[in-house]
Amino acid sequence: MTKDCDLWTYTLQPQDEGKKYQDILSQRFHFSRRLLQKLKQGEYVWVNNKFTFLTATGKPGEILSLQLHTPEEINIPGEDLPLHVLYEDDYLLVVNKPAGQVVHPTPLHPVGTIGNAVVGYWLAKGESRPFRPVHRIDRNTSGVIVVAKNQFAHQQLFWQLGQQKIHKRYLGIVTGVVAKDQGTISAPISLAQGSFMQRQVSIDGLPATTHFRVLKRFQEASLLEFVLETGRTHQIRVHCQSIGHSLLGDDLYGGSLTQINRQALHSFMYEFLHPLSGERITIRAPLPQDLRQLLSALAMRTNH
Repeated sequence: MTKDCDLWTYTLQPQDEGKKYQDILSQRFHFSRRLLQKLKQGEYVWVNNKFTFLTATGKPGEILSLQLHTPEEINIPGEDLPLHVLYEDDYLLVVNKPAGQVVHPTPLHPVGTIGNAVVGYWLAKGESRPFRPVHRIDRNTSGVIVVAKNQFAHQQLFWQLGQQKIHKRYLGIVTGVVAKDQGTISAPISLAQGSFMQRQVSIDGLPATTHFRVLKRFQEASLLEFVLETGRTHQIRVHCQSIGHSLLGDDLYGGSLTQINRQALHSFMYEFLHPLSGERITIRAPLPQDLRQLLSALAMRTNH
């Protein structure tokens, strides 16, 4: 499997004998039915440099080629906004989202989002493509956001999410001194009754598992590293509240605003397999200034 002149190519192997091209692509490379339909309709599939139908059967040694970077319309307006790029190639853009910025436009936040900034960044480079975030983090959580540059990259990473091949790590500063050095919180999460935003631990909720490790203890707070097995809305925030250690600054879930005015949570590491090469990529986002200042203040109070 290679990329040459903007084409994705694969040389059929002996085990591909007699298989339909669409079955090879879906079973071996996890192409979605939706993407295969798009490639078929656009006539973006060739074998040995000749157009072919995806329902045709293959022979070992044939070179199957796909045009993955196809023309697409922008889905949200671009804006000239600051953007901290952590990684970029032909398939992916990874950015460091500041606290206070929404990932995707909503009726309450129609402009000024990461999505508007990303599209504006691409337009300034003469590129036109829709905004496709692979995941989202809360408005007041900072850190890594992965954006796919085409439908193939997006569906490949979405498949990885479902197969738990993507590993995300967060840093959080919680109220109180956490006694255990490490632990696991397995508690289902549902929407809180009478709320359209707040979540709660509930036996009727969706399964949710968070692993934590204490990195540092202060006089009245603890710095924790979190690893998620699931990706429920507000998962870390709800789970921290459930064990009596709400995130500092998270007033929605019982955290104090006296030391920081947003939840002290940062997505600092994102690890995944590159959608084209399969190479393991690890992206790290530096700790933002407000959390660095908070840690310094906590350390000073602890040492005096």
